Amino acid sequence: MSSKPFCIVLIILAAVAMSSAQDPTKVESSHYKVAFENAAVQVVNVYYGPHEKSAMHDHPGGVVVIITGGHLRFTDEHGKVQEVFSKDGDSRWFPPFRHKVENLGDTPYRAVYIGLKTKTTASGTSTDPANQSSQIDAQTGKIIAEILLASGAK
Repeated sequence: MSSKPFCIVLIILAAVAMSSAQDPTKVESSHYKVAFENAAVQVVNVYYGPHEKSAMHDHPGGVVVIITGGHLRFTDEHGKVQEVFSKDGDSRWFPPFRHKVENLGDTPYRAVYIGLKTKTTASGTSTDPANQSSQIDAQTGKIIAEILLASGAK
């Protein structure tokens, strides 16, 4: 196998890894921790200490329930900024979205996010693990087969 197809395979594998890297429980594990998960939902405990910030990440459609309210700044993938004051006990439905968060307050913010796995994220990826992994495997297999055929490998 020549080095060119090998490099292409590495790039493909890196892209696959990056496509799942927007899950907040993976890219922001200090702020998002899975409390419960099954085939239908993922329940995530959310915690932001005073003035903490997150990286850009996706959420599937779902409901957030505020445990300890706060003053937050949300910046979406297009740079649109929205400041929100949430109160203890508030709850809201959200469609799939992508954003980064900053706790503007001097106190910790706590919430629970119940994400529906059968929906898609803001970046268009499925949150159903069985469905997503089978799509990735099929796509990756097809691309690798095409690379091997093009390189003359058997």
